[in-house]
Amino acid sequence: MIVFTVSNLSKLEFVALDISGKNYLSWVFGAETHLDAKGLGATITQGNAASSQDKAKDIIFLRHHLDEGLEVEYLTVKDLLELWTGLRKRITSQLKLCGEDVKDEDMLEKTLTTFHASNLVLQQQYRERGFKKHADLISCFLVAEQHNTLLLKNHETCPPRTAPFPEANVVAANDQFQTRQNI
Repeated sequence: MIVFTVSNLSKLEFVALDISGKNYLSWVFGAETHLDAKGLGATITQGNAASSQDKAKDIIFLRHHLDEGLEVEYLTVKDLLELWTGLRKRITSQLKLCGEDVKDEDMLEKTLTTFHASNLVLQQQYRERGFKKHADLISCFLVAEQHNTLLLKNHETCPPRTAPFPEANVVAANDQFQTRQNI
């Protein structure tokens, strides 16, 4: 059972959603990940069977991760799914082109066609994955970015042309071999 206290509410698990919506995709990724980790990911889906207690916990959790201006704007919304979809619609309404709604397919295509020519193979690999939602593609980008960061850190730790750390078994075998030669 999660108990919300003042000390719990002062700590953010991920960055709060900015009122401009500029960090919406990373916020959604963080929110979904944390809700899933708490076993409450289903509370933000249509037709969910979550208890009212779980929904209340999640609405408190999500409101805590909103910019103060957004929190005030959605103060009267008591339904978790309504808050979740309202925030999404608020952000996507900022993406309208000449009065026409932008669909996920349009955003996917625009994102994939903006790859640099040197990344053509990477673009094709992302197309083959068959993403249906732009948010899923962005989540995949965020995970790939984390992996790349880890690879770079590993590379900096042991750059090319440096001797790798010897394995314990190899060192022991070499010591035994040298001991036998000395006898």
